Amino acid sequence: MSARFTLAAEASLQQDVRKSRFLARAAPAESVDAAVAFFARVRAADATHNCWAYRIGASYRFNDDGEPGGTAGRPILQAIDGQALDRVAVVVARWFGGIKLGAGGLVRAYGGTAAECLRLAAKSPLVERVAVAVRCDFAAAGVLRARLADYDATKRDERAGADGVELAIELPAARVDALTRLVRDLTRGRGEVTATPLDGLRA
Repeated sequence: MSARFTLAAEASLQQDVRKSRFLARAAPAESVDAAVAFFARVRAADATHNCWAYRIGASYRFNDDGEPGGTAGRPILQAIDGQALDRVAVVVARWFGGIKLGAGGLVRAYGGTAAECLRLAAKSPLVERVAVAVRCDFAAAGVLRARLADYDATKRDERAGADGVELAIELPAARVDALTRLVRDLTRGRGEVTATPLDGLRA
């Protein structure tokens, strides 16, 4: 799987194309609801068109907002996908300047403004993370808690029983083998590690 990225923060970029003004605004979006809320929040009420697109994993949508079909929303989505971005929402507002751009001109203006905004934006890599259940004795659990940061791991839950502890941990998939070796070393092979993939990627 090729590396994918999301935005580290919101970004914006304005361009003028043959007297029309185009303003792209982009943001990270963890869900479809977050993307829709972003579009509602930044929509330019006085603009002639507010065209948008989002990509969130396998989910995507785009909207031409009155521009000819395929000339605005789809080029914005292609700008997102063309830069290997995910969990991203982009809206491009256009203020009509009196000169018609034609279908090709609109594709270049919307897609180009979105692409340049995204190119200049700060990005964060998306990492596949997994849920891991670790069963071990109390002594090993104490050491494991202290070492979680070394594995970019986060403890989600902990349950104690008569014979030890079960820890629920989330960490990058690439670190599971190293964590498993640590548990094996701490417990002389008696600890158990069970990994379960999580849906999607995390920033």
